[in-house]
Amino acid sequence: MPDHDAIAKRGRSLEDEYFRKKDLELIEKIRQAAAIDQARKDLGRKAGLDAPELLQELHDLGFTPDTVSLLPLVPIIQMAWAEGGITTAERELILRLARSRSVEVGSAADRQLTEWITNPPAEAVFSGARRLIRAMLDSGSAETSDLNANDLVKFCEEIASASGGILGIRRISAEERALLSSIAADLNARRS
Repeated sequence: MPDHDAIAKRGRSLEDEYFRKKDLELIEKIRQAAAIDQARKDLGRKAGLDAPELLQELHDLGFTPDTVSLLPLVPIIQMAWAEGGITTAERELILRLARSRSVEVGSAADRQLTEWITNPPAEAVFSGARRLIRAMLDSGSAETSDLNANDLVKFCEEIASASGGILGIRRISAEERALLSSIAADLNARRS
């Protein structure tokens, strides 16, 4: 009989340990879900957006509350990459604009910007950014309160002409003009 009690105790002990581990796993999943939900709320508050599909898109593109301030710069970066590389003049203009928009040296946004200047973002970032910027402009987001679509197009034009042409002739290439038209159309489109 004593062996049977020991076996039963051992069985209960193993069962208790199993359920204790499952409880800890469940608690960790709940913590992770709460952290993701809080990050999404923070991102929405910072971006001035509350539509779940827009917040999911921001998240999917890799934006965080610390880097969402870069979103309005994405078309400008796209314009800089239009001809396959970013020149020193384009880089300086991008960094000057970023600093004027409170992107501090060494911050998460600055590190992301440096990465984008060194290696172009994925095409999905370029294509998704315009729609998200338009949504931010429409929402009156604090991140875009000092900008409008025309300002962003103007910055894109400055980037396009920063390193182009010989003696000021044909400063903006045909490829850059086509991209500029596309950016302007997307940024000036109103959501329905």
